[in-house]
Amino acid sequence: MGSPHDASFPAASAAAGACSPPVVEALDAVRRAPSIVRGMRLADDLVAAAAADTDGASLPALVAAVGDPGDAVTAIAAVHALGAMPGAVGRAALVAVLDVAEPHLREHAAWALGAGPIAPVALEPLVDLVACGGFAGMLAQRTLETWAAATPDDVVAALEHGLTRTRDAGARGRLVETVGLALGEPATHLLLSSAVDESEWPEARAAAVAALGDDLRDGVRDDLRDGVRDGVRDGSVARVLDRLADGYGPLADTARTARNDLRVAADRASGGTGHRGPRHPSGRSVVQLFLHADIDASLTNAGRGDNGGIATLLVQLGDALVEGAGATTRTITISRGGPADGLAGLHTLVEPGHHYARVPLWGPPVHLADAWPLRVAARRGIRRILRAAAPVDVLHLRMADVGSMAAAEVAEELAVPVVFTLAPDPHAQVDACEAAGTLSRRGFGEADHLEHLVARDRLLRHIADRSAHLVLFPRPELHQDICRLLGVDLTEPDVRACVVAEGVDLVGIRRAAAAVGATRHEGVEPSPALADLDSLLQTLPPQRRNLPLLLTVGRLHPVKGVAMLAETWATRADLRDRCNLLVVGGDLHTPTDDEAGQLERIAAAVPPTQAACRGLLLAGHRPHAVVATWMAATRLGRPGLAAPDGVYVCASVKEEFGIAILEAMASGLVVVAPAGGGPPTYVEEGVTGVLADTSDADALAQAVTRALALSHDAEASTRADAARAGVRDRFGIGTMAAALDSVYQRVASQHDDHSTAPSRRPAAAGLAPQGAGS
Repeated sequence: MGSPHDASFPAASAAAGACSPPVVEALDAVRRAPSIVRGMRLADDLVAAAAADTDGASLPALVAAVGDPGDAVTAIAAVHALGAMPGAVGRAALVAVLDVAEPHLREHAAWALGAGPIAPVALEPLVDLVACGGFAGMLAQRTLETWAAATPDDVVAALEHGLTRTRDAGARGRLVETVGLALGEPATHLLLSSAVDESEWPEARAAAVAALGDDLRDGVRDDLRDGVRDGVRDGSVARVLDRLADGYGPLADTARTARNDLRVAADRASGGTGHRGPRHPSGRSVVQLFLHADIDASLTNAGRGDNGGIATLLVQLGDALVEGAGATTRTITISRGGPADGLAGLHTLVEPGHHYARVPLWGPPVHLADAWPLRVAARRGIRRILRAAAPVDVLHLRMADVGSMAAAEVAEELAVPVVFTLAPDPHAQVDACEAAGTLSRRGFGEADHLEHLVARDRLLRHIADRSAHLVLFPRPELHQDICRLLGVDLTEPDVRACVVAEGVDLVGIRRAAAAVGATRHEGVEPSPALADLDSLLQTLPPQRRNLPLLLTVGRLHPVKGVAMLAETWATRADLRDRCNLLVVGGDLHTPTDDEAGQLERIAAAVPPTQAACRGLLLAGHRPHAVVATWMAATRLGRPGLAAPDGVYVCASVKEEFGIAILEAMASGLVVVAPAGGGPPTYVEEGVTGVLADTSDADALAQAVTRALALSHDAEASTRADAARAGVRDRFGIGTMAAALDSVYQRVASQHDDHSTAPSRRPAAAGLAPQGAGS
C-alpha cells in the first residue's frame, strides 16, 4: 500500500498552473471550521468549487489536503472534491487513493469515483473491494452500478475476471450480485451460468437467481424473459427459475420469489398491473420499515439484537393508525426475513389493517452497523412489497441506515412520497465527543471508518432534501440544533416540517399495573410474567430481598450504556447496598458481537458466579408485555422478594426520544435519563426524574442516588401521579398516530395533486456522491 505522498500518487505539477482561488478559500474554510460537524457542512462548498475548476488548477491543493494526516475532515472533503473535478486529472488522483493505506480514504475514493464516468483503471481495485465486502464493498458496488448504466459490458468483464481470482463463498456471492446490476447479454449469460452451476457456492447461486427475477428498473427485456439463446443449456430464464423452484431449501425459496418477480414484471410490461387484489382500497396506505429486526406483532423479541424501541414503536403505531379515526386504513411494517419469507403474505397487503412484510435476506441476522452490504437485496425486497401493496400513499423512513437508503431509491423509482423522521444522528454524537476531547480531526478518519459518519450524514441530508415532509423529535433547542448540526433551517418557507413526539401504549401499561396490584389480594395467582420475575428474584440471597429494584431495559449495545451502569452500580458500595440491579435485554445464549462485548464488561465488574449473590440479575430479552409487567412490579414491589418504589435508569450515551423511559414514567417510576436529546422535554427534573450526563460514571451514580431518594420521600405518590398524567396527556400512542395521520393525509393529497410518472431507472438516491446531484 502507498500513501498520498508516494510516487504512485499524481504529482502536483507546475503545469497545472496556480491553484483555483475558490478552491483554496473553500479548503481553508473546512480547515478553519470551528467544529467537525461544521467542517462536514463546508465540504459541500469545497465540492462545488472543485466542480467549477475546468482547468484542473486545484489539483495540487487537493492532493496535499488528502495527504495531510493531521486533518482527516479536510482530507475526506478533498477526496470528494477530486471526484467533482471535470476531466481526467481528478479521477486519476482518486484511483491512486484506492491504493493508500488509510481505509477511510479508500472508502471515500470508491464512493467519489461514482460521481463521474467510468475509469477503466479503477475497475480491478473496485471489484476487489466488492469481493472483500463490508461498507467499502457496498460503496464500490454502487460506483460499479453507476458505471454499468453506460458501459455494462466493461463492468461485467471486470467482475467475471474477479470471479476467476477468488473461491471465497461470500466474495463470489457479492460479485455475482453486482453482475446482476448490469443490463445486457453478457450479464444475463453470467447470471444464468452461475444459477445452474451446481459446483458454485449457494451464496453466489442465490445472488444470480435473485437477479434473474429482477426487471432491473428498465422493463422486461427480451434477454431476461427468453434467456440467452446460446451458451446455457437450460434456455430461458423462466425455465431455469422453474426448475430451481421445484427443489427444497433456501435456493429454491429464492427461485420461487424470483419467478414471481419475473411474472409480475412480464405482466407490467404487457400492460397489466403486476399486482394481485383490488387496485384502489379505500383510505390511505402507509408503509414503515426497520430492516434490522424480525418485527412481530407480539413483540416477543423486544430487546434482542437490534429489536429495540423502534421495533416496539412500529408495532404499536401501526395498530394505532388503522384503529384510529383518521384516514389511514392500511399500514405495512417491513422488517427482515429469510429466503422463505419473500412471498409470504404479499397477496394480503391490499386489504385494510396492519400487515407485516419481510425482506428476504440471505444468511443470519447482522447488526445494523454491518448491514450496509445488504443494499441490493433490501432494495429488491422493498420494491417487491411496495408493488404488491400498491397503491401506497406514503413511505415513512427513519434513521440513516441501509434500509432507508434502499427504500429511498425505490420510492424515487416508484414515485412514492416520503415522510422522513429527521434527527441529528450521528451529528450530536460527533459534537459531544469533540467537546469532550475524545474525537479530534486527526482521529476522525478512524472514527469515520468505524461509524461511517460522513456517509450517514450525507444519506440523512439527501433523504431529507427529497422528502415531502420532515418529522422531528422534541428537543429543548430544536431549531438551533437542527440548523447547527444538520444545516437545515426550519424557518425557511419551503421546509415542510413538524414536531411529533413518540407515544406509548397506555392501555397495556394500565393492564400490567392492574395485574401486579391484584396479586396483593390473598388467593390471586401471579400471571406467568410475574411468576417469571419471582423466579428470578428468588435467586437473590435472603438479605437482598428487602431492597428495591434498579431496572434498566434495552439492547445490549454500547450506545445504551448498560455495561457502564452495571460497572457504576457494582463499584460503589453505597449504591449497591441500596438496591438490586435488574437488566432486561440482549440475547444471553447466542449474543451478537455487541452483546458479547457488553456482557464481558459486566462480567468483569461482577463475576457471573457471584452476580445474584451480589444483587445483579441479568434477565436477557423478554416480550414487551412482560417488560410492562416488570416495570409495574418495580414500582409496586413483590412481597418478600423486592421492596416497592424502585427506579428506572436509562444510561444511554444518546437518546433522541426514549420509548422505554416514557413507559417507565407511565408506570409511575422515577426515572434517570440523559440530559441531552429528547428526555429533557418530558422529564421534569427533581419531580418525575433526574437528568444526568450519563456518559460520566460519577454523574450517573449521583443521579441514581438522588432518584432513589425521590422515589422514597413523602411526595413519592404525588410524583408517580404526575409522571403518569404527563405521559397520558402528551405521549399516548393514539396521540402520536393522530398527528402522523394528519401529516400522511396532507402529503398524500399534495402528491395526488402533483403526481408524476415513475422514472424508469432510479437516481442514485440515498447516498448520492457529493457534487453529483446532491
